[in-house]
Amino acid sequence: YSSPTCHYSHRARIVLAEKGIAVEVEQIEGNRLPQEVLDHNPYGTLPTLIDRELSLFETKVMMEYLDERFPHPPLLPVYPVARALSRQYIHRIENDWSSLLDTIVNKPTTKGAETGRKELRDSLVGIAPIFADKPYFMSEEFTLVDCCLAPILWRLESVGIKLPNNRQTKPLLAYMDRLFSRESFQESLTELEREMRS
Repeated sequence: YSSPTCHYSHRARIVLAEKGIAVEVEQIEGNRLPQEVLDHNPYGTLPTLIDRELSLFETKVMMEYLDERFPHPPLLPVYPVARALSRQYIHRIENDWSSLLDTIVNKPTTKGAETGRKELRDSLVGIAPIFADKPYFMSEEFTLVDCCLAPILWRLESVGIKLPNNRQTKPLLAYMDRLFSRESFQESLTELEREMRS
């Protein structure tokens, strides 16, 4: 069960597409959740993954479960140090950027949203040069970290954030192009998400 516009649902759909998992995705628009979601998820949130007797409703747990259950291609590094760093990057993305995007999306006309837009834009511009070093986020390979970051970057224009196109941001813009052109990313998009970018 997925929201067609929520960036948390989007990241789970990217993992499913990257793994080539045959799955029935039910897109839920609005606040009326099916009883099955409410029966399996005490928080009544999306996404919710139901796999036989297992119900998962926290996206980081969901993504790692899918990566372990369907190991090819692997989306977390094999080595413990690199694996821990990836998990920490995901934690930082959630705390630093996902929370800002949530404020912008949920309260778009408030002062908090305006502050959030500036913080998110400035933060992304500030880290843009790191994308010159490796093709993906601090990695040679596409990982769960990219699955978390891609939906945020895809939504920037739709929430009123325009990244400058200059020497500093070129590596970030090239990274975005790499992400958005991946077959799995294109497969993961809903119609509403496709409309987010001109």
